[in-house]
Amino acid sequence: MQGLMMDTQLTVTSIMEFAERVNSNAEIVSFTRDNPRHRCTYGEAFARARQLANSVAGWGLEPGDRIATLAWNDYRHLETYYASACSGYVCHTINPRLFPEQIVYIINHAEDQYVFLDLDFVPMVEALAAECPGVRGYVVMTDEENMPSTSLPGAICYETFVGAGSAEFEWPEIDENAACALCYTSGTTGNPKGVLYSHRSTMLHAYATLMPDAMGLSSTDVVLPIVPMFHVNAWGTPYACPMVGAKLVFPGSKMGDGETLAALINEEGVTMSAGVPTVWLGLLAYLKASGKRVDTLEKIIVGGAACPLSVMEDFDTYGVESRVGWGMTEMSPLGSTNASYASRDDYAEEAFAKIRLKGGRPIFGVDMKIVGDDGQELPWDGVAFGSLKVRGPWICSNYYKLDESDAHAEEGWFETGDVATIDPQGYMAITDRTKDVIKSGGEWISSIDVENVAIDHPKVAEAAVIGHFHPKWSERPLLVVVRAADGQDLTADEIMAWFEGKIAKWWMPDAVEFVDELPHTATGKIQKVKLREIFSDFAFPE
Repeated sequence: MQGLMMDTQLTVTSIMEFAERVNSNAEIVSFTRDNPRHRCTYGEAFARARQLANSVAGWGLEPGDRIATLAWNDYRHLETYYASACSGYVCHTINPRLFPEQIVYIINHAEDQYVFLDLDFVPMVEALAAECPGVRGYVVMTDEENMPSTSLPGAICYETFVGAGSAEFEWPEIDENAACALCYTSGTTGNPKGVLYSHRSTMLHAYATLMPDAMGLSSTDVVLPIVPMFHVNAWGTPYACPMVGAKLVFPGSKMGDGETLAALINEEGVTMSAGVPTVWLGLLAYLKASGKRVDTLEKIIVGGAACPLSVMEDFDTYGVESRVGWGMTEMSPLGSTNASYASRDDYAEEAFAKIRLKGGRPIFGVDMKIVGDDGQELPWDGVAFGSLKVRGPWICSNYYKLDESDAHAEEGWFETGDVATIDPQGYMAITDRTKDVIKSGGEWISSIDVENVAIDHPKVAEAAVIGHFHPKWSERPLLVVVRAADGQDLTADEIMAWFEGKIAKWWMPDAVEFVDELPHTATGKIQKVKLREIFSDFAFPE
C-alpha cells in the first residue's frame, strides 16, 4: 500500500517562487565594481530573473544546454543562477582562479553555449575566446556606463540584456531529476572533472544545510557567503537563504579583504558567514590591527581546508562560534558539521580543543563508512582509520561525461580520497588524503595533524608535511614551512621544540625546510604532488 500524498517536484524553481511570495522583502546587499553597496530585495531580484529568462529564451537553447558564469558573489550572479536553471538549462559556474588551460578545457568539455562574466575577467576571457569556438556569445555583468570596449565575439551588456526582457515569464515544468548546475573539481591531478547537480539533489542539500547542527539558518539571520558562488555554489547558501528569507550580503571581489569584510559584517548586521581558513586569517589580522570587533557575528562555517586551532580560539575572544564543516564538490558539498561548541562545557579544555578540530558528525542524508586496505568496513572507535566512503541523495553517482571512475568502484558508494577516523559519537576526523598518507615503518602518520600543530606556531604563516623516502623507515615526515612576516628568525630547532608533547614522538618530522611560498591549486589547496617534485632530490640527514 502506498501513501496518499501529492507528488510535487523538488525543483530550484520552487525556491524562487516561494521566496517571491513569502520572503519577497528580504534584502540582498552586494559589493560590485560599479556599486560598492547595491541593495535590492528577493522580490526585485527574482523579477529581474524573469526578465533575464525572457531575454535568454531568444537564444533558442535546448533544455539541458549549459550557460557558464565567471563571476563574483553578487545579485547579478544570483539572478543568473535562477534564470538559467529554472528555464531548464544548466548553470555552469567556472572558477576564474583556475589556470587558463583548465578554463579552456572546462568550457569546451561542458560545451558551454554562452558565458556570463564579470568585468574583472574580460581581459582573461578575451585571451581564451579563440580556443573556445563552441561559445556563441558573452554577457558582461555590468551596466552601459561601465561596459568596456571588448574583442569578445557577440559581447552584450548584462543590464541592457535584462532590461530588454519582460518581467512576465511562465517558468517551464521541470523534472526534479533534471540537471540544474555544473561544477568542476580543481583538478589537482589530470583534467578537472565535472559534477552535475540535479534540481532534487540541490533542494535536498538546501534543506539539510538549514538544520540546526548544520548551518542552522532562519529568517532572522544575515548571511555573508564569502565562499565563492563559483565554488560548489557557495556551499548551497544561494538556495538555502531564499528558502527561509535570510538577508544575503555578497562581498563581490572583496572576499579576501579583511577591512571590507569587517565593514560589511558591522554595517549590515551579519550573523553568520562561511569561508575557507585563509579568509578568517585575513579578517582576524585586520581586527587585531585595527582594534575593531564584529559584535553581530555569531557563527562562522569553516571548510575547504583544515582549520588551525588558533583561528577558533581567536574567534572565541570575539564571541564567535567557529564551526568546522567537511565536504567536497562531489557532495554538493556538505557532508558533516561540527556543532560541539554548544556542548563545550561537557569537556575539559584540552579534550574540547581536540574534538572541535574534527570534521564533525554526518548531516542526516549522508551515510559514511571507513574501510581498510581489504575493503572491509572498520569500526567507529576513534582509533581505526581507513578510506572514507560516502553515499546519499546529493552525492554524485558519476562524473559528467566520464564513463568510469575509480571513486565509484564500489556500487552505491563514493570514495572521497580522504583517510579518516570516526569515533563512537559519530565525529569524523580527516587524518590525510589517501595519496598523501605517510607510512613509516608500517605505521600511518597523519600529515594533517602534524601540519595543524606547525601552523599554530605564531611565527609560521603556512606549513605542509609530505612523506619522503627514508632508507630505514621507508617514509618519514618532511615539514615545509613558510615563515610569517614577523617570524623571519624562526629556526628548525625552534619548530621541533614546539612539537614536544603535542604529537607522538615518532610522528615528529625528521627535517624542516623553509621556503618563500608553497604551491597551491586554484582553490587555495596545497599541491603536495608539486611539493614532492620540488623536494624529490632531498635527502634526510644521517
